[in-house]
Amino acid sequence: MNRQYHTQMEAARMGIVTPEMEIVAKNEGRTTEFIREHVAKGQIAIPANPRHKGLKPNGIGSMLKTKINVNLGVSRDCKDYDIEMEKVMSAVNLGAEAIMDLSSHGNTQPFRQLLCSKCPAMIGTVPIYDSVIHYQRDLADLTAKDFIDVVRLHAEDGVDFVTLHCGITRKTISQIRDGSRKMNIVSRGGSLVFAWMAMTGHENPFYEYYDEILEICREHDVTVSLGDACRPGCLADATDPCQIEELIRLGELTQRAWDRDVQVMVEGPGHVPMDQIAANMKVQQTICKGAPFYVLGPLVTDIAPGYDHITAAIGGAIAAASGAAFLCYVTPAEHLALPNVEDVRQGIIASKIAAHAADIAKGLPGARDQDDRMADARRKLDWDAQFLEALDPETAKAIRDSRAPEDDHSDTCSMCGKFCAVRSMNKALAGEYIDIL
Repeated sequence: MNRQYHTQMEAARMGIVTPEMEIVAKNEGRTTEFIREHVAKGQIAIPANPRHKGLKPNGIGSMLKTKINVNLGVSRDCKDYDIEMEKVMSAVNLGAEAIMDLSSHGNTQPFRQLLCSKCPAMIGTVPIYDSVIHYQRDLADLTAKDFIDVVRLHAEDGVDFVTLHCGITRKTISQIRDGSRKMNIVSRGGSLVFAWMAMTGHENPFYEYYDEILEICREHDVTVSLGDACRPGCLADATDPCQIEELIRLGELTQRAWDRDVQVMVEGPGHVPMDQIAANMKVQQTICKGAPFYVLGPLVTDIAPGYDHITAAIGGAIAAASGAAFLCYVTPAEHLALPNVEDVRQGIIASKIAAHAADIAKGLPGARDQDDRMADARRKLDWDAQFLEALDPETAKAIRDSRAPEDDHSDTCSMCGKFCAVRSMNKALAGEYIDIL
């Protein structure tokens, strides 16, 4: 690597403002020194593997705009990589800042390499998913070295961050077996680590060989996303001892990564009642010293299959307003099936609404500017300007066009017609006659 530093964090600690920091500062309306200082502290992560060509760098931190991640990838039952690439491009066009390739079937490396050569969004993976597929051996036949070698392979392919379930240990086996949890472990990666430990009798390789993994991540500037194997999979398990004990361990692992100049994100729940979300964010910020928090949802109820993009958006807005930095989208297909292209679109829009609402609540510079422009356009009944400011212009325009007013009053809609409050107020304030009939 032909540069003075290995990682963004190392550069920041050396007083170097990298090109990636300059881009992030411009996008966030912050000074380069503000970005450098928080990267040095670990409170902003800029996942940017130098091997990822064409990457559009983004900063992840609670003091920045809330970012969105989109999970994609093939499975044994849905294995069309062309469809997955269609989802990728849809996600990028809708403004997703990160794509996680969670493929669990077929020849995964060419798709991963394609993402790292063509996709401008940050790319993340979960290496343990790929281990069985890469070696074509069942879980119990894999060694600790096998898992570590796949982490290295993904880093060399150019991924910007990897989710590693380092916080689960053999002690967790007895905690889960005591039966106090309704849903046990719902993390796919966490369950695989648990199963490997249970079958082999060995310690979690991602925990036992963490220092070796950090050297790989330092060499390639891969950000470690510390996976929450014990995240709650239902409201009953939220904020329980199993979740909190793992979080404490993740706090320790965060510091160990920072000691090696490796950037860190910490993953969080999961299914959480609304009244516990803010507390969960505060606990994480305290234990993990402000490391960016990356949450799935959180989902605020367990009973909405088919609508979990909504339950997640409710929780995501509260979480981001309370300190979460990174929202993993949830689609209507959550708990039911692999999402299709339309599910992906709906999941992204729901997450972006949550992120934007949280940014306004946090008072970020310029966060409300688009809303203010929308209000101006609505006051003027300027429909083209309204579509321009909409998060999803195509859907907004399609709805209006499909139900246009019968008498073609272009300044109103079919909801109110000439009873439109905005139209009446505009005419009244201009001293004009207000015709209704």
